[in-house]
Amino acid sequence: MEEQSRFISLLSDYGFKAVFADESDTTFLKKALQALIQSDTPIKKVEFLSGDFIGLTEEARGGLYDLVCQDEKDRIFIVEMQLGHYKHFIQRAKFYAFHKFHTMVKKGKYRFDNLTPIYCIGFLAESIFHKSKEYYHFGRLKNQKGEEMDSQISHVIVEIAKFEKEGDEIITNLDKLIYLMKNLETIEGIDELPKFLTEDWIEQAMEKLDKSKMSIDQRADYEMMMAKNGSIIQML
Repeated sequence: MEEQSRFISLLSDYGFKAVFADESDTTFLKKALQALIQSDTPIKKVEFLSGDFIGLTEEARGGLYDLVCQDEKDRIFIVEMQLGHYKHFIQRAKFYAFHKFHTMVKKGKYRFDNLTPIYCIGFLAESIFHKSKEYYHFGRLKNQKGEEMDSQISHVIVEIAKFEKEGDEIITNLDKLIYLMKNLETIEGIDELPKFLTEDWIEQAMEKLDKSKMSIDQRADYEMMMAKNGSIIQML
């Protein structure tokens, strides 16, 4: 489907990086993050941080975040994309969040005051919460009565496969975002785009993923990434 469609999927490595990780224009990212954390206050500024992290001990391995950034309020956002089934995704998400938490505490000379919030966001192409019909999950540490005990670390999980809303049901920016991520590569032209997706932030994202508007270098990068992904699949 990817090769025949006009638009590159937002779920692909290239699509995700081209739209979410575009340092030259963070309009889409800011709008998406605001929707994902369910905030009424617009995010004014986003600064990208290094995605590399090292192990906490000599024996521990390091890794690489798909995307990590910080807004004008110093809130940290870790964004991960998981296309295939990953049995321990929640544990990995906790590891990422706690690793960033440890870095913040260490930087503050092991003081726990004035720590800024960390949001660990995961986009999952497949579902992991099979007993729930919800496609959007927002979680923080709570007690046995459901009362919040801590708001410093928040986990946001989006199960894209569960999203089945039609055009007349979509109102929020969160639903617009998930609809675009699930359906973009099936849209053949702008005339097929539902009216609720004609807002500036979405049109800008679609333009970056429109194959007909790609430069020679962008096309080469896209084809190299597709070839690399194909090789990895064959090796599995």
